Amino acid sequence: MKLNNIIKIIGVFIFLITAVGCDRDDSGTIITIPPGEGNLNLPPLDPQLVEQGKQVFRYDTFGDETFWTDVLQMNQVIESAVSPATALSVGLKVDAAALPEAVVTAIQNGDVDLEDPQTTLTLLQLNAVVGVQGQVSEKEDGSLKLDRVGITCALCHSTVDDSFAPGIGNRLDGWANRDLNPGLIISLSPALDQATKDIYASWGPGIYDPRFNNDGINNPVVIPPAFGLYGLPKAIFTGDGDVEHEPVGPVAYWNRYVAVTQMRGHGYFEDPRLGLVVDNREGDDLVTDKLPALQAYQFSISAPKPPTGSFDMAAAERGKVLFSGKGQCATCHSGPLFTDVIEGGKLHPQSASVAIDKDYVKRSATKLWRVTPLKGIWQHPPYFHDGSAATLADVVERYNLENNLNLSASEKTDLTEYLKSI
Repeated sequence: MKLNNIIKIIGVFIFLITAVGCDRDDSGTIITIPPGEGNLNLPPLDPQLVEQGKQVFRYDTFGDETFWTDVLQMNQVIESAVSPATALSVGLKVDAAALPEAVVTAIQNGDVDLEDPQTTLTLLQLNAVVGVQGQVSEKEDGSLKLDRVGITCALCHSTVDDSFAPGIGNRLDGWANRDLNPGLIISLSPALDQATKDIYASWGPGIYDPRFNNDGINNPVVIPPAFGLYGLPKAIFTGDGDVEHEPVGPVAYWNRYVAVTQMRGHGYFEDPRLGLVVDNREGDDLVTDKLPALQAYQFSISAPKPPTGSFDMAAAERGKVLFSGKGQCATCHSGPLFTDVIEGGKLHPQSASVAIDKDYVKRSATKLWRVTPLKGIWQHPPYFHDGSAATLADVVERYNLENNLNLSASEKTDLTEYLKSI
């Protein structure tokens, strides 16, 4: 065999060894699967199941009215004190498509009192408040009464496009509602003691702690989006959700967790890794049968493309080179979904995070981090699980400092523009 052929073969062999071995730890710089490239070859979703899941996502409370009404008495709070103006101020959204033309005209003409809680009850009657389901009746004097109220998945994981007015527009399912202040809303409950009210009220918009009511630790995280999930073998920041712990699928694991332990729907959740068993069934199970459809709908929601003109194309092209090279981003944010979790469910140790808060992972089932998929990242600031980076430029700066990347000012700008383009 000629010497030059031998050299070529050795070169190919070395390339293959380094390419396959890149994920031994978190310090490597070799990219297994180029970012944004590759095909997961996922099977098509059942359209009928997706449509069923859409209805579940938007309108199903899993029977959680027994908690939000009978325990927290939120129906009384809404009826007496939550006007549309108040609701919009705490991040609740209104589905413009659910408003009859006469109501739309009345709002446009200023004939609707947006400071009157009775108007909120009218909106609930119309099924127009995103993520909130209300049973409304009429009193003898003709005024409205909110008999029961519950919440759906869409409360936190949908917003609107503001096409009619701020907070009023067409639904954008799967988009994290970073305007929503769930802690403040919960703190209005007359059933809570003041110390608990204060904790809930301290979280702020777009922030929620999905484990506080289970472990008593106050350490909230940002509300994540529910788009671009199809093909991820592990769900949520810490990768707790997988088929080993929920046969329906990784997202169904978290749907069950939230539906039962957070929304307080009538269902059952158990995870020996957490030492947690929650049984809210009242001779029924209103969660389990809906998990396949709900997950299918979430799988059908693609990450949104960046708005036209929202980034500098030339800078983004330069940033793409940096992403896979000097910036070292593609070491973990690889493949078609920009996450190495697709490589057999790979997770990372606590020390791998550059977020300010590194303790949240200790409360999880895995005690590890999943690399966040980056498609559509432009849509949901702030960034990192703790929301400690206000902008994508802040994200780049954090990595630059933590990983000693020595990026110049122009390189940081280019890398930021690329992130905006994903």
